Amino acid sequence: MAAPLKTFSVDSLAVRVFAATRDMAVDAAREARQVLCDAVAARGAAAAILAGGNSQRQFLEELVAAKGVDWSRVTLFHMDEYLGMPVTHSASLRRQMRERVESKVKPKKFEYLAGDAMEPLTECERYAALLKAQPLDLCCLGIGENGHVAFNDPAVADFNDPRLVKIVKLDRPCRQQQVGEGHFSDIEAVPQYALTLTIPALCAARKVLAIAPEKRKAEPVKNTLRGPISTTCPASYLRKQAHCTLFLDAESASLI
Repeated sequence: MAAPLKTFSVDSLAVRVFAATRDMAVDAAREARQVLCDAVAARGAAAAILAGGNSQRQFLEELVAAKGVDWSRVTLFHMDEYLGMPVTHSASLRRQMRERVESKVKPKKFEYLAGDAMEPLTECERYAALLKAQPLDLCCLGIGENGHVAFNDPAVADFNDPRLVKIVKLDRPCRQQQVGEGHFSDIEAVPQYALTLTIPALCAARKVLAIAPEKRKAEPVKNTLRGPISTTCPASYLRKQAHCTLFLDAESASLI
């Protein structure tokens, strides 16, 4: 396994920079595997939150290929879904999780956030209750092109949110990112609202891994690490999380 090009800390956040995306993904998957194995060894079960999106693809491939995880003892969650989105749609985050993770490792359970639930507020409450019902060992998240984590865009991010799951309006940069990733034909096709775990819900896990490769993430990574800790770049809050490690490749680290 390739060693990082550099490691450093910004405030409480540990940062690891790798030459290649695959090296970054392998190291992040190694760390995630260890957290899950330690939890299963300690109490016979583990629980983790995973992110969808194109930037997470290689990490998830490495994670599901990792040896030694007793997935039959692992309960998985994901962090967001578009409001009204059926699981059959190619952009559905539930569909991505089923195809990339659940079908590969057969976890004890994968708890899905139903964006097309008939009563979405009730669905938020149901999912929050599931998150509260057990210790969360691991959260693996990305950083959006507008600095969001999950679908906590700057206008709706709240570092002290009393809720664990909420409905949010997606800002235009977030919706444009989904077009750029190939999930929608144009911005008008992107839903305007989504269900998302809040920032406190994500950070409640015992270990948080932030995985942010690719050149398009260089600007938000710079804002995360060098700008103010502010909801103008929601990911900047990770600098207050001593239990978080940020994994970058050379391209995403190019502006720092």
